[in-house]
Formats: sequence, structure tokens, C-alpha cells
Amino acid sequence: MPKKDNLLAILWMLNTGAKLTAGQIAERLELNIRTVYRYIDALCASGVPIIADSGHNGGYRLLNHFIKAPLLFELEEKKALLHAAQFAKDAGYPGSEALDHAASKLRMYSSPEQEHTLSRQLPGFEAIQRKVPPAVQPVLAALEQAIAGEYPVEIDYRTGREEQAKRRVIDPYGMVYWNSKWYTVGLCHLKQEIRSFRTDRMLTIQPSPGHFKRPEAFSARDFFLEKLLPDPAGKETLTTVVIEGRAEALDDLCLHWYLGHHLKERTPGQAIFLLEDEAVQHFIPHFLLSYGKSVRILEPQSLKERAAAIAADLAEYYRGE
Repeated sequence: MPKKDNLLAILWMLNTGAKLTAGQIAERLELNIRTVYRYIDALCASGVPIIADSGHNGGYRLLNHFIKAPLLFELEEKKALLHAAQFAKDAGYPGSEALDHAASKLRMYSSPEQEHTLSRQLPGFEAIQRKVPPAVQPVLAALEQAIAGEYPVEIDYRTGREEQAKRRVIDPYGMVYWNSKWYTVGLCHLKQEIRSFRTDRMLTIQPSPGHFKRPEAFSARDFFLEKLLPDPAGKETLTTVVIEGRAEALDDLCLHWYLGHHLKERTPGQAIFLLEDEAVQHFIPHFLLSYGKSVRILEPQSLKERAAAIAADLAEYYRGE
């Protein structure tokens, strides 16, 4: 058998609770006894807590309750899992308590050398994200259970344009984390269409009678992105926007979640976008003004005039105080 198969075979033999000598292991697996010693050393190096008892009744055995331990995670795998857990917690992942338990197990069943390395490397890798409000945690937990159980939920939902919340019943198909906020995507019973809902705008949530069947191969992420960044192909009201400026400012524009989706060409001194007229007149001028003199609008003339009018209005507003 390949080495990895023999390692797992030895591990499961010991995991039965039996105490086995190297000779017994070698006989069962038809291996040379020196090979068994090397495999035992390899398992110990990977963090498996194998205890060697000497004497007449000696042999190899596993630390009690090792069945609950993560099996054969290499150091880089443990580090990656712990980093991912930290990212998830910073994003407001609803299973943070379970993540803490899993992280504790990964550390508990690490060898001293692995623990020393992890202790040095993990603090140097961090992410800065907007904290999720504590009130969102139980909402995320309730949504996760409803998605897994395929049952509807009843929510009191308040949009950004309404002061009063409205009662909705939705079939949650999935959750999406975007731009420091959590969303759920599902069928709205009121509108009878699939929509996305911000979890921090759900004032209450409770299970609703009934069950639903999630559409096969449905992706909440793909649906969300399609609504967020619709394909401009075939639309008649599109405008070419040409921006020149400093290289670092243009790079930032091209990496923006919205502008980057509509980027058509990038040269050393310019970036060309194809945008909908509504965005050109409302969103884009305000956004470009935040870059100050590091960028300049070349086309269209209407966008230049709109940006100038907004800047003049702001200047007048602050002069009046």
C-alpha cells in the first residue's frame, strides 16, 4: 500500500483503543518493523498524540479521546484553517462559537513545534473589516437553519426608503457577504419573485409554516452579482466615459467593484468605461470628485459639467456658513 494508506491504517488500528507493538503492526500490514518505526515517527511529527509504553506489556497507544481530534492536518493546513476562521469571525459568521472550539482542537492536538510556529505566524496575519452589529448574529443563525431546513421565515423588514417595517414571508435560498454586510437571497411571497434582503434591516425573524424546495443549482452569489452588476450588452442608453489621471488613481478606479465591471480599455494614462446614462449623471460624478485633482474627466462633456455643478454647489454651501 502507499505510505499514506499505511499511515491511516496504523492510525485506525490504534484508534480502536488497543495497545499494539511495532511487531504486531508490522505483521498485520506486512511491513518491515523499521518501516513501522518510521511511520510512527511521521505520525508523531504531524501532531498525532501517540504514547509509547515500555516494558513487558508495552506498546503504542493513542491519547484518550483522540477520536475527536482533527486527523493528519499538516502545519500549513492548520495555519490556513485558523486564518480562515479569523476572517469568518471578523465578517460576523454566525457560528463563531463553533469556530472557537474547532480552533482550540487544532491547537490542542498540535505538537509543541507546531504550536510554537502557529503562535509566531498567526498574529501577523489580520484583516480590517467593519464590525457586524451584534443584533445581526441571531438573524444570521436563524437564516442558516432555515436555509438548511428549507422552511420559510417571517420577517419584519425595513428598507432604506421606509420608516415603518413591513411583514414579509420569504423562502431563503442562501446568504451572501458583500461590502461588509450580510444579505439573504430568496423568494419573496409578497412579490412572488426572487429578491435579496439585508440582514441588518430584519427587525424580527421567526420560522413560518411550510417547506420549500430550493431551485437546483441555484447560486445566491451569482444572483446577487447579476442584480448588482447587470450585463450592459444590448442596452441602448450607454455612454463612453474617458478618465485620465495618475496611474495609482486609475488603478484604483479600475479595481472598483462597479467601474471595474464596466472597464473597456486601460492605457498608461487613461481608463475608458462604458456606463449607463443614469449612473453617469448621478453616481459617477460624486464618486470621481472624491479623487480630487488626481483624475480628470475627458469625456463626455455632460459628465464634466455635472461634476463642475456639484463642486460649485458644495463650494457655495460651505461659503454660506
